[in-house]
Amino acid sequence: MPEPSSFQSKSVTPIARRTVLKAGATLLLSLLTQGVANAAQFVAVRVWPAPDYTRITLEHEIKLKATHFLIKDPNRLVVDIEGVDLDAQLKSLIAKIESNDPYIAQVRVAQNRPGVVRLVFDLKEEIRPQVFTLEPVGEYRHRLIFDLYPQNVPDPIAELLEKKYNPSRTEDRSKEDREANKTPGNEEKDLQLSRVITIAIDPGHGGEDPGAVGKGGSYEKNVVLSIGRRLKAKLEQLPNVRVMLTRDGDYFVPLHVRVQKARKVQADLFISIHADAFIEPTARGSSVFALSEKGASSTAARWLANKENAADLIGGINIKSKHQHLASVLLDLSTTAQIYDSLKLAKSVLGEIGNINRLHKAQVEQAGFAVLKAPDIPSILVETAFISNPEEEAKLTDNTYQDQMADALTSGITKYLSKNPTLSRNKLT
Repeated sequence: MPEPSSFQSKSVTPIARRTVLKAGATLLLSLLTQGVANAAQFVAVRVWPAPDYTRITLEHEIKLKATHFLIKDPNRLVVDIEGVDLDAQLKSLIAKIESNDPYIAQVRVAQNRPGVVRLVFDLKEEIRPQVFTLEPVGEYRHRLIFDLYPQNVPDPIAELLEKKYNPSRTEDRSKEDREANKTPGNEEKDLQLSRVITIAIDPGHGGEDPGAVGKGGSYEKNVVLSIGRRLKAKLEQLPNVRVMLTRDGDYFVPLHVRVQKARKVQADLFISIHADAFIEPTARGSSVFALSEKGASSTAARWLANKENAADLIGGINIKSKHQHLASVLLDLSTTAQIYDSLKLAKSVLGEIGNINRLHKAQVEQAGFAVLKAPDIPSILVETAFISNPEEEAKLTDNTYQDQMADALTSGITKYLSKNPTLSRNKLT
């Protein structure tokens, strides 16, 4: 009778058995995890071209890891995304690059190796890329963001002057926006300014951040941009007034960058435009807000400020690159004087808005809005109406109402300037 094999003759100890089982479980878990990762699909691919920068957003069910590097002659950005396979959603990125994108000529997408997708962006000029991830927030899943900034940033004052005195160089506007560029009333004609006044208009939200959405599907970001453009056209008809928009398209601008933009052009006034929303559709009316150092003037004002200050979370800000200078600037003692002037400006604007729409509150309210915190610029935030109210949503999307709102804002600003012609700072004209 043959002897048993050495394998058969050896007994398996309990320790060895546990080791084998543990190793098997680890292998199985690894395979299952890999299977889930490979099965997960891209949720959406979005491209936001803008003069400031171009943003590419890849939304996915899982948190993505990416590495990137730049190549010169010609300029290219190469991005490797790990743990994913190429799918139809990601392939759609190719068709989403527009010919007029300021920074991207085209993109190539391919499976570089198993579990790694490579994107190659052919660039129109040298850029400074920021690549970062965002955790799920609101209706968004995990987002991988590529922000492509120009290496050579244009001078904002020179750009403002070029747009002011070379209107043919500005981008085309819709018919209704061009119609808004009409001669103001007699009150505006009588305005006398001793120097050039610069006004920063801030259409809220944009890009990844839609703002409030009405029941009819209207986006706050689109409504306020249209009103902002109309206001810009009207204000530029005034003598010695030039205007800068913090955004002039559908793209996201972080809150602190909006303030920085206004300070870079040495703005005399800052007007942030929004369209309010509330959980109850019956809420209605227009409001005007100024900054507060001592807390909000009401619970509603505090709630609204917290909601507006959350725009960076929705829009997607690279926390690592956030400019830290703003925090120290906010401690400037001139903030008290700014609030005093802001309240006067807000009261003047509120009085004019009350002529075209019901006021939600009859007085100016105050709260800690991040976008109003330039210590040396009188700043107000205007909630033009409640987009969450179906009747007011219809108003906000109506060309006539948008024009009336722009007229009211222009009149309020003009009355403030007529009583405060020198303001607090001297500027170069």
